[in-house]
Amino acid sequence: MDKVVASAAEAVADIHDGASLAVGGFGLCGIPSVLIDALLAAGPAELEVVSNNCGVDDWGLGLLLKAHRIRRMVSSYVGENKEFARQYLQGELEVELTPQGTLAERLRAGGTGIPGFYTATGVGTQVATGGLPWRYDGSGGVAVASPRRETRTFDVEGHQRTFVLEHAIVTDFALVRAWKGDRHGNLVFHSSARNFNPLAAMAGRITIVEVENLVDVGDLAPDEIHLPGVYVHRVLALTATQAAAKRIEKRTTRLMASAKDRTI
Repeated sequence: MDKVVASAAEAVADIHDGASLAVGGFGLCGIPSVLIDALLAAGPAELEVVSNNCGVDDWGLGLLLKAHRIRRMVSSYVGENKEFARQYLQGELEVELTPQGTLAERLRAGGTGIPGFYTATGVGTQVATGGLPWRYDGSGGVAVASPRRETRTFDVEGHQRTFVLEHAIVTDFALVRAWKGDRHGNLVFHSSARNFNPLAAMAGRITIVEVENLVDVGDLAPDEIHLPGVYVHRVLALTATQAAAKRIEKRTTRLMASAKDRTI
């Protein structure tokens, strides 16, 4: 089945107000920036977004946030986005902070039909006991707090350990970026840009992928494929200009050592 769509606008056309989205990427690495721009132009609001972080103020998911299109975020790391912090502290945005590995496993579980799992991460903290502020009331008080989670004790190699129950994440849509893909939606990711992308793709009921390089069916060796096309519903082929438009979240540089200071 050919899953290629003609434009980014067509790819996101049915994302509606109040939809939930799983979005791939880590920082600004591997984010589906073209699909995010199309979603911004399309105009849906009151979105619930599941993503490791929320971009920066003027790139990626930060653009949707700045336009007040996001109602709720489920994230792990949000420290690079000042607008995110402002909206959260002012009570304009609901935020469920989740340990990074737990977030990854919740997405994977959702994609594989596992409703929940137990993990030791978060035991003894507010992740398990509840009370983490999800939304402030705008005057410093907590309007919505995280609930207490179910915990159980298991025997692990002869020792009793406590684990907390985490629920799987399944979203209405997923937005993903891949390095290479074919017309059936089989995907290959490039190095660290792989990050949360396969997991987000698995968790979405409708998964939309932007690919930097579109190839014919059969060009990808089976062992080369990171995510099979069964998880993918729409494929958008990027132009060379779109594929090259990437940002570095925090650029760090140093002066090149002079020839006499270099060591072999």
